[in-house]
Amino acid sequence: MMESKSPVCNTCGEEIGVKPNGEFFVACHECSFPICKACLEYEFKEGRRICLRCGNPYDENVLDDVEIKTSKHQSTIATHISNAPQDSGIHARHVSTVSTIDSELNDEYGNPIWKNRVDSWKDKKSKKNKKKHAKETKAEDPDAQVPPQQHMEDISLNPEAASATDVLSVVIPIPRTKITSYRIVIIMRLTILALFFHYRITHPVDSAYGLWLTSVICEIWFAFSWVLDQFPKWSPINRETYIDRLSARFEREGEQSQLAAVDFFVSTVDPLKEPPLITANTVLSILALDYPVDKVSCYVSDDGAAMLSFESLVETADFARKWVPFCKKYSIEPRAPEFYFSLKIDYLRDKVQPSFVKERRAMKRDYEEFKIRMNALVAKAQKTPEEGWTMQDGTSWPGNNTRDHPGMIQVFLGYSGARDVEGNELPRLVYVSREKRPGYQHHKKAGAENALVRVSAVLTNAPFILNLDCDHYVNNSKAVREAMCFLMDPVVGQDVCYVQFPQRFDGIDRSDRYANRNIVFFDVNMRGLDGIQGPVYVGTGCVFRRQALYGYSPPSKPKMLPQSSSSSCCCCPSKKKQTQDPSEMYKDAKREELDAAIFNLGDLDNYDEYERSMLISQTSFEKTFGLSAVFIESTLMENGGVPDSVNPSTLIKEAIHVISCGYEEKTEWGKEIGWIYGSITEDILTGFKMHCRGWRSIYCMPLRPAFKGSAPINLSDRLHQVLRWALGSVEIFLSRHCPLWYGCSGGRLKWLQRMAYINTIVYPFTSLPLVAYCTLPAICLLTGKFIIPTLSNLASMLFLGLFISIILTSVLELRWSGVSIEDLWRNEQFWVIGGVSAHLFAVFQGFLKMLAGLDTNFTVTSKTAEDLEFGELYIVKWTTLLIPPTSLLIINLVGVVAGFSDALNKGYEAWGPLFGKIFFAFWVVLHLYPFLKGLMGRQNRTPTIVILWSILLASVFSLVWVRINPFVSKTDTTALSQNCLLIDC
Repeated sequence: MMESKSPVCNTCGEEIGVKPNGEFFVACHECSFPICKACLEYEFKEGRRICLRCGNPYDENVLDDVEIKTSKHQSTIATHISNAPQDSGIHARHVSTVSTIDSELNDEYGNPIWKNRVDSWKDKKSKKNKKKHAKETKAEDPDAQVPPQQHMEDISLNPEAASATDVLSVVIPIPRTKITSYRIVIIMRLTILALFFHYRITHPVDSAYGLWLTSVICEIWFAFSWVLDQFPKWSPINRETYIDRLSARFEREGEQSQLAAVDFFVSTVDPLKEPPLITANTVLSILALDYPVDKVSCYVSDDGAAMLSFESLVETADFARKWVPFCKKYSIEPRAPEFYFSLKIDYLRDKVQPSFVKERRAMKRDYEEFKIRMNALVAKAQKTPEEGWTMQDGTSWPGNNTRDHPGMIQVFLGYSGARDVEGNELPRLVYVSREKRPGYQHHKKAGAENALVRVSAVLTNAPFILNLDCDHYVNNSKAVREAMCFLMDPVVGQDVCYVQFPQRFDGIDRSDRYANRNIVFFDVNMRGLDGIQGPVYVGTGCVFRRQALYGYSPPSKPKMLPQSSSSSCCCCPSKKKQTQDPSEMYKDAKREELDAAIFNLGDLDNYDEYERSMLISQTSFEKTFGLSAVFIESTLMENGGVPDSVNPSTLIKEAIHVISCGYEEKTEWGKEIGWIYGSITEDILTGFKMHCRGWRSIYCMPLRPAFKGSAPINLSDRLHQVLRWALGSVEIFLSRHCPLWYGCSGGRLKWLQRMAYINTIVYPFTSLPLVAYCTLPAICLLTGKFIIPTLSNLASMLFLGLFISIILTSVLELRWSGVSIEDLWRNEQFWVIGGVSAHLFAVFQGFLKMLAGLDTNFTVTSKTAEDLEFGELYIVKWTTLLIPPTSLLIINLVGVVAGFSDALNKGYEAWGPLFGKIFFAFWVVLHLYPFLKGLMGRQNRTPTIVILWSILLASVFSLVWVRINPFVSKTDTTALSQNCLLIDC
């Protein structure tokens, strides 16, 4: 651009030309996006009338009036060129100011890498993302409001309009007839709730005041919980992607593919609980993706430092040389061999070529041999030798002590030059086991993921990261292309921090007794969040923008200027700016929603050379990212890639350095950068921090599920999984990152999105009123009292209206979401089961951890099943989580028997009130029925200890209740004695 003296069109590559008055042609006067007049005419012809960069509409007269002039606040490209020596065009990204407050300048730019980087910065003139008008307005008015968000909302087009454009994805709103009626019913239900509570509060039950008060408190909490869960589903949307247009734009015939590179993260801990064969299938499905091989790198994190994991990955890399070309040759789905060969379909129906039949049979034999070798490794690993494991060359395995071992990295494919059996290049496959030493906090999965972020940045540095659990294989080979339709879109993608895919599972029986599929959450709640600011991060099946993980803010957000720059003395502003210490200047910087202020690297042209060098000094970044010059430079490469100034022979040594156990000390890792520490559900916390910075996320639901996993199908494992999630939510609630107050001052988190995050952390506390409410039916039946007074006509109408509104809300929700009524009912049942067991324990464990410092470990759920199909579904393992729901079942069943006995003794008049109490009790039993069925099991293998403990608790409760009887009104003993004397009793 500088050599030609004329800006180059971003679309066709030709010079944009000049107008008759000698000025360069400017299409968008907001951001000066370089586009020539011919290309702009084509854009208008195709119906696209918004700027590709800033999203603002073009001036309708820009093509007619060639004499149009820009105002003094509008920055033209000519102005950018004329001010080239002063304006260093730098990407508008942000990093925490904590690392720059005490920065020092060692030399001109510190390390030579930094000098190269600064020189390259000065040559980037097309990276300007904000208009000069916004800067000048901020400088004049320190209280200037944040300009409207330009890219937070997607462009909503119908499919017919989309087909005529080059957009990669479109938003398809829910039909108005469905969503309008749904919203009306929500408002109607909210109104009925208000009237219902007015009646409940103004009509106490004096004869059982304690029961009435308890029930009202519980009902108010349930209503509050419903509001938190319901209103984030106010604007659900659907999305449609066009991967053929993605290929047409970035994979032109005869040219090198321009698709962005992706680093895959697969994490595993214990190979005995997470079988290596399942991990191998996940890795093989990644290596066989329908994506350019040079753009794919797979990193497997072995956080248990197990030799079994390493040896199984060696076998996997060898088998991949046969499996990958077979998958790509015949375009098979899915590309995980275990699940492909287990498909009960006629594979000859669509592929009848004799070559395919022959190769498939040969490949199946090879896979069976591969399984035999893997199973042999597992069998050998069952008993650890006394002297520890030894590798094939006779040396001791470095990870024999899982808590004290060095970092290990092994590159199997890609860099080593290994090719498949047909001589084609294979994607990279890297084994990583981070260093662990006693006395260091390793932060479990979050720490392992952060180690992978650093090591991948050093070795490949793809601009996007996709993380998968070891049991989640790629079910759709085009899944990455689906995500790139959003992330590589020039309009939609620049503010997207991640694309989340729904979780789908294998190995679950058709009835899905314990709601393992979580259909309601993934098909209803997440689609509702997609219409606000985006779905929450759920731990797996998510494609991240690497820059968002580094703590940068989205490029479209307004830049922050120090307050002192606008409030300096009017008589000598330049002198104050020259003498002010930059670190002190940023101490006074405007604070946003984060605890630490964020400065904008894109505003370096606003400072003199000394201040600029202070901001980009190596020391300042080391305090944020750690002591690795190679890694720090990689964080500033927006499009990824290994820095040119790095010596390739030293990359492995640098990679070992960034996974050392002390690398994160005195840095921002886990606080503002990477996966966030502080909760065992690091996924919710990580996504929440990104949304607070102003990023948005996308929910992608392709017709063929992108990924599939193995769910914990037996009752005990399922409850432990729910316990872990709930405990993580309680930890977030008790931390500084609580969504109730964190990030409120910045205003970048939408209020409905905040409501959704609040719901994710307060739902475990619903267990307390839920346990009380499930106990009330038994108390009412045992005492003969009830929580509701005699109903009037008005009260009957309120109760009937409430039930009808609940039913209508569910029906209309099923209508727009496509979820079946069975899935909704299973979700409702397990909400009660998990609420009275796992959520209850999570609340107490969370407070014990905060108050007493007692940390509780969670168990990795098993990923295997018995030979019998769904055999584990009927296995009940001993756990204390089974006691509360079993006790509630026994108490309510005893109450039903006592209620019928009492009605038989009292006669006909007692049967009317009994029906209300029996209905109440059966509501509890019906919701706990899957738990009861799973507890009894097909083979009746219920642990005896569970039954004994439950009967003991129910008996103690009943005896204590008879003795105390707190909710029954006290009788006047004096009047009773006088009556007895008169009767002569």
